[in-house]
Amino acid sequence: MKYLYIVTLSALLLSLLKDRGKTRKALKIAYTRFVKILSPFLLMLVLVSMALTLIPDRLIMKLLGVQDHFLGMAIATVLGSVTLMPGFIAFPLCGILLKKGVPYMVLSAFSTSLMMVGVLTYPLEKAYFGSRVTIVRNLISLIIAIIVAIATGFFFGEIRL
Repeated sequence: MKYLYIVTLSALLLSLLKDRGKTRKALKIAYTRFVKILSPFLLMLVLVSMALTLIPDRLIMKLLGVQDHFLGMAIATVLGSVTLMPGFIAFPLCGILLKKGVPYMVLSAFSTSLMMVGVLTYPLEKAYFGSRVTIVRNLISLIIAIIVAIATGFFFGEIRL
């Protein structure tokens, strides 16, 4: 993380040297967007935290595949496909679930399907691309999410041949 800060600060200093006006304008835009997203981010974080606190760990483990990784992967894929959640909430949520013992392949299925498959956004996507393209894109994304989850399971030793 330290290296990311160093690279970012270096790029900011380089930008300042090249054009102070544009850099200040960009920083103002970034600040405005940060302030705009902060409230929904904190609200979503609180709601997710409350849900994880209220749902017993045993139920989470039972549903998300401590015993049966493939059932957990299927549930996580469906949940990810029908959930609207930005990545900046989903990834910390996956970190929390990982600490609770949810397998990597289940988290991979959830986060990949969350980012790639859009069941709830189907009507909007259909309006722009048409039904056929939307369905094909979602099916391909679903297949990719499952492949990624299974590959993650192999990589972390959760699935063996």
